[in-house]
Amino acid sequence: MTPNPAIARKHAEWFMLIDALVEIRHNGQVVRTGFVEDAMPDSSALWIAADSTNSRQMFEASQAHEVWVTPQQLGGELSYRMTANQIFRTPRTMRR
Repeated sequence: MTPNPAIARKHAEWFMLIDALVEIRHNGQVVRTGFVEDAMPDSSALWIAADSTNSRQMFEASQAHEVWVTPQQLGGELSYRMTANQIFRTPRTMRR
C-alpha cells in the first residue's frame, strides 16, 4: 500500500507556526515560501525570515493573506512523528 501524499492545508493559528516552513497565499496564488520567524499572538500577522533571495517580510491576515502548511517528514536522529491532528488542531490552551 502506498501512503497518501502530504496535502497542504490552510492554517488559521499563525502563532503556532514559528520555525515552520509555510506557503503564503494571496487570492489563491503562492506569493512567498519560507520559515516563520515570528507571529503575533492573535495571529493577525507573521514574519517570514530572510533567505538567499528575499528579505524578511511581514504578512497580515487583514490583507487577505493565508498561511498553508504541508506536513513533511523530518530527517536525522532526533526526528519524530507528528500526526495531522497534532499539526492542525487549534487548542485554546496553547497560547504564547
